[in-house]
Parts: sequence; C-alpha cells; structure tokens
Amino acid sequence: MAHRIIQPDGWKPARGYANGVLTKSGTLYVGGQIGWTADQVFEVHDFIGQMRQALSNIRTVVEAAGGTCADIVRLTWYVTDKADYLAHQAEVGAAYRDVLGRNFPAMTMVVIDALVEDEALLEIEATAEIG
Repeated sequence: MAHRIIQPDGWKPARGYANGVLTKSGTLYVGGQIGWTADQVFEVHDFIGQMRQALSNIRTVVEAAGGTCADIVRLTWYVTDKADYLAHQAEVGAAYRDVLGRNFPAMTMVVIDALVEDEALLEIEATAEIG
C-alpha cells in the first residue's frame, strides 16, 4: 500500500475524507481540522477556544501517526474573521505555544467567507514529516 489512513483512537469517523494520510515516505497530510472535539461537537464558540481545539486535533493526528509536534513542517489556516484573529494576537501566540510548543513551521493564513461547518470559525491543515 502506498499510504495509510490515520484515524485517531476514539474519534468519530470522518465522513468523506481522512483526518490524516501517511505516505510510505513518511509525509503526513493532516486534513483540515476545526474547533470540534473527537465526537464532532463544538464545545467552544470563540476564536481562541476553537483555534486551541483545532491545533489539539492536529497534534492528535500527528501523534496517532507516530510523530510529534516538532515533525510539523507546514500549517495552512483558513479564518472567517480577520479582525477577530488580529484582535487576539497575544492570545493566539500563547495558545499556539501551549498546544504545539515552540515549533514554528511554514505557515499560510487565508481569510475566507465561510466554512462547511457553520459553527467553525477557522480550519487548519498541516503537513508533517514523520521519522
């Protein structure tokens, strides 16, 4: 098999997509993660809370593939409210470091109109190089 689907233990199954795909060469592609829990429930409704949850979800997928936060090489952020993001810069940095540590991969941020899940305020996808 050329790749392996990564589905963290205890997570409700993804519908129509994979949470992660690990290639034979060790590249892990983490599908866009939003601010919901493993049960696909939004427990928080503010930008920082959802950002923290989305980053935690990424960390969980990376760890399920056998990696660590230090293996993350790229993040792409899709946010629905640029002003909300900019208004919380200090909290963004603190929450990011709390979840992913001091690993700062290549990043892109795109401001968009909406996401498929109406409650989602942002979606973050990642790429990691595992072992």
